Amino acid sequence: MNIPAARLVFSPEDRAEILGLIDESLQTGSLTLGARTRELEASFAARHQSRYAVAVSSGTSALEITLRVLGVAGREVVVPANTFFATSAAVLHAGATPRFADIAESSLALTAETVEAALTPQTVGVIIVHVGGIISPDVVAIRELCDRRGLFLVEDAAHAHGCSLDGRSAGTFGVAGTFSFYPTKVITAGEGGMIVTADDRLREEAVVYRDQGKAGFLGGEHIRLGYAWRMSEVHAAIASVHLRRLDEFIATRASVAKRYDAVLLELDRITPVLVPDQAVSNYYKYVALLDRDTDRDAIKAGLRELGVSPTGEVYATPLHREPVFAHLDTGSLPVAEDVCARQICLPIHSDMTDAEVDYVLDSLAQVLRTVPRVTGIAS
Repeated sequence: MNIPAARLVFSPEDRAEILGLIDESLQTGSLTLGARTRELEASFAARHQSRYAVAVSSGTSALEITLRVLGVAGREVVVPANTFFATSAAVLHAGATPRFADIAESSLALTAETVEAALTPQTVGVIIVHVGGIISPDVVAIRELCDRRGLFLVEDAAHAHGCSLDGRSAGTFGVAGTFSFYPTKVITAGEGGMIVTADDRLREEAVVYRDQGKAGFLGGEHIRLGYAWRMSEVHAAIASVHLRRLDEFIATRASVAKRYDAVLLELDRITPVLVPDQAVSNYYKYVALLDRDTDRDAIKAGLRELGVSPTGEVYATPLHREPVFAHLDTGSLPVAEDVCARQICLPIHSDMTDAEVDYVLDSLAQVLRTVPRVTGIAS
């Protein structure tokens, strides 16, 4: 059996509908910022309990636009060390400096304590990342800390379509949340992103920034230094159809994760990262931590030999150890360094079958039995 790291799920009916919507756009000549985009924004906002949603070209541009509106230039923004490069790159492109903070092993996310330890007089805000589709309960304390210190909180929810904590949707804990529609995500458009917010000014400014800084779509003065950050009608059509499958996809992935949890809790040398009881995750990633004396590369190689392709880590190298950030003095962030070195992500798909789950679990157990421990390293 072959289990790929990722698999796109579009039914024949969904593909036919998408082709029809694209043909309609081609016939009308409305290829950007048209009816499809407005429909996607309305349905995405409704699904995520948000007043507004603004469709843009990528999750990265969603973050950069948000940060530009919030006026971060010349200041510092706290970000977790174990996030994707784009989180910190958006900070830099918006004219600010990322200030890396440590995380909690249990949630893979910032805590109020790690945020507070990273604050300086130059700090203007915090970006919390819902890694793997897990909203940490610490987001509430982080929001309270930000409010006390006069800082903004932005959610990088690129992984978190449809996720919630205590019934509250991803993207609604801070002043804004940003999502991605990259092909690996639970909901995809091929490319694209979304900003959700309840803030009137942020929504109005985001609409300007995404379209070259123009005062209006059909013309007008350029009032901001924007960019070509629009979402095309083609991408909006794909995302709109896929969005209707979100709850179905989450249910399938949660069922897979439940079976993974039950078995991994009984296996030696590996521990699952569990979703809090009060949270709903879309399981964009299924993350587990290997014992420190277990060679991740050897485990992954053994799985691939059996036809099981693990997904990419979240993330293999903490950002403060990336060469591009070598000039930033961050010191050691021990939890992020440890977690990034030990995590492994099992394949999880929105249409995964019981037989595939069984095969992944049997293969994992076999590899864990056969790969020798690394001597001299305490687990």
